[in-house]
Amino acid sequence: MKKQTIQFARGLVLMPFLTTGSPLAIFNNDFIFRSYAEVATISVLDEQADHAEKIDAYFAKRNMPLEGYGAKLAKAAEDNNLDWRLLPAIAIKESTGGKFSCNNNPFGWGSCKIKFKSFDEAITVVAMNLGGSNPRTERYYKDKTTVEKLWHYNTSVIPTYTTEILEFMELIEMGK
Repeated sequence: MKKQTIQFARGLVLMPFLTTGSPLAIFNNDFIFRSYAEVATISVLDEQADHAEKIDAYFAKRNMPLEGYGAKLAKAAEDNNLDWRLLPAIAIKESTGGKFSCNNNPFGWGSCKIKFKSFDEAITVVAMNLGGSNPRTERYYKDKTTVEKLWHYNTSVIPTYTTEILEFMELIEMGK
């Protein structure tokens, strides 16, 4: 019983100290406590950087104009709850990664009739639509799987479209 009491008392003294850190830590810049949210944010940013690198590597290997947009594509996908490979894969299919884009529209969005001021604007707008955030297109994309989104995007017109996009997505991920 005495041993249990001592262990309990140690717990009362040590637990607050261990969970809040040493008061001396303020003098040591290397001693940083991070909240779960901070760690999760850092993890997402690391993942986005990895995805951006893979996207840019794929475009660079093929001398595609969207090289350098990997970070923008990865962030747009994250912000709109899309598979990170979806936008670059669509751009590869629709315009060979921007080589044959019409009106800064590397995704062929709106049958390529929609004009964008830049690739940045096209990425933002198409990602928002595919994420289901545009009330005018949400019935096609909101709360849908990637395959369902692709069916509405172009498979209803071109039967092999979904398969081709999924193949490009795989190649991007594998770094081929």
